[in-house]
Amino acid sequence: MANDKQFVKEITPQSEDFSKWYLDVIKKADLMSYSPVRGCIVFKPDSYEIWELCQRELDARFKETGHRNAYFPIFIPESFFQKEKEHVEGFNPELPWVTEAGGEKLEERLAIRPTSETMIGHMYAEWINSYRDLPLLINQWANVVRWEKRTQPFLRTSEFLWQEGHTAHEDEADARRETMQMLEIYRDFVENFLAIPVIVGQKTPSEKFAGAVDTYSIEAMMKDGKAVQAGTSHYLGTNFAVAFDIKYLDRENQHTFAHTTSWGVSTRLIGAMIMVHGDDRGLVLPPKVAPTQAVIIPIGPPKTREQVVARTNELHALLKQAGVRAKVDDRPDQSPGWKFNEYEMRGIPVRVELGPRDMENGQVVLVSRVSGEKRIVAQDRFVEEVQQMLTEIHNDMFEKAKQFRDEYFTSVETLDEMKQFLDQQRGFVLAGWCGSNACEAHVKEETGATSRNIPFEPAERKTKCLVCGEAAKHTVVFGRAY
Repeated sequence: MANDKQFVKEITPQSEDFSKWYLDVIKKADLMSYSPVRGCIVFKPDSYEIWELCQRELDARFKETGHRNAYFPIFIPESFFQKEKEHVEGFNPELPWVTEAGGEKLEERLAIRPTSETMIGHMYAEWINSYRDLPLLINQWANVVRWEKRTQPFLRTSEFLWQEGHTAHEDEADARRETMQMLEIYRDFVENFLAIPVIVGQKTPSEKFAGAVDTYSIEAMMKDGKAVQAGTSHYLGTNFAVAFDIKYLDRENQHTFAHTTSWGVSTRLIGAMIMVHGDDRGLVLPPKVAPTQAVIIPIGPPKTREQVVARTNELHALLKQAGVRAKVDDRPDQSPGWKFNEYEMRGIPVRVELGPRDMENGQVVLVSRVSGEKRIVAQDRFVEEVQQMLTEIHNDMFEKAKQFRDEYFTSVETLDEMKQFLDQQRGFVLAGWCGSNACEAHVKEETGATSRNIPFEPAERKTKCLVCGEAAKHTVVFGRAY
């Protein structure tokens, strides 16, 4: 009982300390525990089920577009990383190495997988011989390790879970179609499943994936105004094909290098979802990803308890039959008010209340976690009304998040204007950029903000670089990021 009561204790307000609020929420909502290994966390059942629901939805989308799942080793020989210079330089600071096994020193160090382009490139060189073997469309669900110096549960941990797609194609056009197709799948998933609005665009050269020709991303704004890179898709050109000798016999009977792509999202989506939607009362879970979408709470004096609980169980069965993830909380040793606070803190989208008077009137009370609206509905329309409220909650969450992002998204002409905005407020900045690495680096030095991406559909086109004043080659979204 003592452990249960932690769930309704006060949570640090977001306005007071956003980082403390975040840590309070994920602990009190029982999403994770810190592990004995620095920078690693234990995913408790609720957070892991959120990931399973994400995984199920994405996996279906991948398979609809012709991708199949495979699994590759977690250990990667050091020599593989030496084959693609830019790639190894990009990842080397984060690589943990295995140097000894079975009591003996290894002849070659093994990296613990930070990403799998090298291992998969080696295997593709064996598997691909002819244009008939292409396109090769593979996805892997796995864990990866990047030895982060600064960690934040879910958002940035030394070990995390993700999916990584790796494909090989006959030519650039087909590979680029794949790159953009997967980026659009990510956008649609994050917006229509997690209710998070994103900005879609291309990374600047300094921010692209190590070894890629072009990197594209979806960027989301958290409630503290910081950015989270919610997903990336990379056109790798022939860089990895040349490094790993991924050749095929083309339609003219000539040996040609394949064009490859890679793309991925990770469990940082859980952290982003919490930071986008949560409030001072705790979690606010998008219905499509909530482990429990509706909780039914019987109310009333002990003399009516047996009858009310029996009816809540019947209503629960109806929801389950309709595919709604629901539970009944009929614990007699906790008050209804305590339960209301607990499930509000846990972010369950819909609360269903049933008491003896509701029984007499053939009705139930539905309460929305997002709006707080109480809706009295007839029991014979109970399932449809819950489903309708879940849809409304998703739409409300997306619109609230989009409204917040738009409110904290400004347009500037100069670096001084950008500094003033970021010092006094929070959020994203739209500005012109001449394309030089020096100007981009100067923005980061002066403001702590990085280029998030070059949006495909900016609100306006900028004509001058915010740093040097020269003609802008690109209109860029800048922001401080996790």
